[in-house]
Amino acid sequence: MNLPPESMAWLARSDGSVVVGEGPFVSAAEPPESGVAFLVHDYGLTSSTPWKIPSSYREIRTEKFAAEFGDAEMPEIHWRSPDPGPFSRVFQEIMYAIHEEEFEKTVPVVVETGEAEQPVGAGVIAAMARQQTPLCSYGWVQENGGFAGATPELLFSLQGKHLQTMALAGTARSEDREVFAVDEKEIMEHEYVAKTLETKLLGLGAMCRKPREILNLGSLVHFLTLISVELAAPLSVDELVERFHPTPALGPLPRTDRTLAMLKNWRSQLHCPSHFGSPFGVWKDGRFDAVVTIRGIWWHENQVHIPAGCGIIKASRLVNEWRELRLKRESVKRFMEQSIISDTLAVKKY
Repeated sequence: MNLPPESMAWLARSDGSVVVGEGPFVSAAEPPESGVAFLVHDYGLTSSTPWKIPSSYREIRTEKFAAEFGDAEMPEIHWRSPDPGPFSRVFQEIMYAIHEEEFEKTVPVVVETGEAEQPVGAGVIAAMARQQTPLCSYGWVQENGGFAGATPELLFSLQGKHLQTMALAGTARSEDREVFAVDEKEIMEHEYVAKTLETKLLGLGAMCRKPREILNLGSLVHFLTLISVELAAPLSVDELVERFHPTPALGPLPRTDRTLAMLKNWRSQLHCPSHFGSPFGVWKDGRFDAVVTIRGIWWHENQVHIPAGCGIIKASRLVNEWRELRLKRESVKRFMEQSIISDTLAVKKY
């Protein structure tokens, strides 16, 4: 077993490669023309130097990454169930704002907290290193803390003028897949996200939207729509991050200064980690890949936090949303209990 370095970052890409960087890291306002830099933003995009340039880096396959870092054991964690009271109050505020037509959709976050008997860093890294496509493992580790996860949500990939992104919204248990496929509320939530994303891409170039699919992640299923664009003119990574973040799946609709401020206030009330749902990416020799930091664990020494968000629209019901939040948190806990996710993960056309 390789012990993880005190400071490291990694991102698994859709082609099965993992870019791994080791610190110390140098912070910069822009990525270098060549080499590697990781984009580590918070949800509010407040950093003036979000690019983190590692002292060394390598590109390896996901299997090798798992073999190097995937066998550390996770110490036992004593979890404290989140209090539904604060979420209920936020939910009522959101529903009132929706009925007042301030917005159509927003995404509050609930956090479950636990405490382990010893530091959890190596165990968290191992749990996420074991995950494979269609999940993308990511992580940012600094001394005794950090965050790491295995997200199904691509923010965007950019190589030359080819841009690829996705709409990922709507959630159910895998055993409910058949009824999920015809659930009007879940389809409506997904179409909000997909259509908003299409609007963001208008005028950038020739766009191709693929049919809606069902993404099977083992315990959960989601609706997925893949979208690509051949850009008419080059755009910088920073410009595209500003355009895409927050994704419609993690942000308000419509996205205005006011609706974003309201969402940030609700995230603060519910003690959401600042990097949850934020862009996390890697630049390597002109190629950029970024994911959305969901399905992850935030930790410092023995303290562990699992955040999860849910999309609330006019048709939402408190009990159903609370259940969805629990399902998402439980899916993250399963990362810590199992070996490499099997090839049963699949995408079904719908």
